[in-house]
Amino acid sequence: MESIDNPYTPNAGASPEVLVGRQDQTSAFDTLLRRLSRGRSEQSMIVTGLRGVGKTVLLNEFVDIASRANWEIVEFEANKHDDRHFRQTMFSQLKAALLRLSPRDRWSDRGRRAAEVLSAFAVSVDRQGTWSMSWDIPPAEGYADHGDLGMDLTDVLVAIGEAAREQERGLVLLIDEVQFLRASQLEALIQAIHKTVQRKLPVTFVGAGLPQIAELAGDAKSYAERLFTFPRIDSLDGDEARQALTEPALAEGAVFDDDAVDLAIEITKGYPYFIQELGYQVWTVATAHRIHREDVVSAREAYDVKLDSSFFRVRLDRATPLQTAYMRAMAELGPEAQKASEVARLMGRDSTQIGPTRAELIEMGLLYTPEHGYAAFTVPDFDTFMLRAVPVLDVPPLRPRRLRTTE
Repeated sequence: MESIDNPYTPNAGASPEVLVGRQDQTSAFDTLLRRLSRGRSEQSMIVTGLRGVGKTVLLNEFVDIASRANWEIVEFEANKHDDRHFRQTMFSQLKAALLRLSPRDRWSDRGRRAAEVLSAFAVSVDRQGTWSMSWDIPPAEGYADHGDLGMDLTDVLVAIGEAAREQERGLVLLIDEVQFLRASQLEALIQAIHKTVQRKLPVTFVGAGLPQIAELAGDAKSYAERLFTFPRIDSLDGDEARQALTEPALAEGAVFDDDAVDLAIEITKGYPYFIQELGYQVWTVATAHRIHREDVVSAREAYDVKLDSSFFRVRLDRATPLQTAYMRAMAELGPEAQKASEVARLMGRDSTQIGPTRAELIEMGLLYTPEHGYAAFTVPDFDTFMLRAVPVLDVPPLRPRRLRTTE
């Protein structure tokens, strides 16, 4: 069939033609905005899940919902930058949001005050010698100038929230890859949103991240579990997976045979990204608008190669030899979460020797800890890829310890 008509979108964060299985989350987000607009409180959310289940796609859907509700949107992907860079990012984004909420020549007293508080927030960055602000509004005194990220961000979001409420609008911060925020940054966001909730302001923070983010948020602020819900999204169930595969094709006049759908769902296990990739490859080999089981079989090799060379390989390429060996040992033990002591045993090490490597892989977002003492891959089917990509478990030798000498 024609490539230009291919309805599948196997790209990072690309919205599929049909979004299925996420009605609970989109309804909850819509309810959140509606309640905040009426001055009522509602738990916000941080969506969690493995790679490829559609967290970024869901955030994009939230953008559309917020836009239709006439809310102002700040969206960005978290990274591991220091607090100064995070402060700079927040200033730049919030400055633009404030100007969209109310152009400077139409500022009320609350609008101008929000700008002055934002200027104070920026000045504290400039004093560290890392960034010169380009904002000709004099800074407020006694607001957002404490030198504490949490207190400063709280002042800013409260001030902008008051300006937004005056405009009968709201502000939503949509942040992807939340697990890459530093503890101080996540704590600051939670602290600031807590205060806007207490003030009944139309401001909220909604995030998406890997499964460990619920624990990280709880560690940052004990009241996070009351401020947020942490819905986990996973693979699609049978009917939803079938719908995600067949409806895009149907919109282009193509129909899957039932046994072709059954095989596709068996291969992809219902993971949304995998469905998009397999659907894309099937479309390239099918010759008519009736897609048969044989077409899925023919597309399987290209599907596997594409996943191995992109979705999986880019993650393995970031690993050191010892990190690779750790993941290979996990894969040999099976697809389930693996106990740290068992992985160490298979590698011929003890847990204390291999513990730092495990921690590094968690920090990199390649592993997460579903329960104490265990680790699992953040990428579906990564265990089977590791067995293909690294046929033999090869553990690098221990580096000899340097002996201290005294003179």
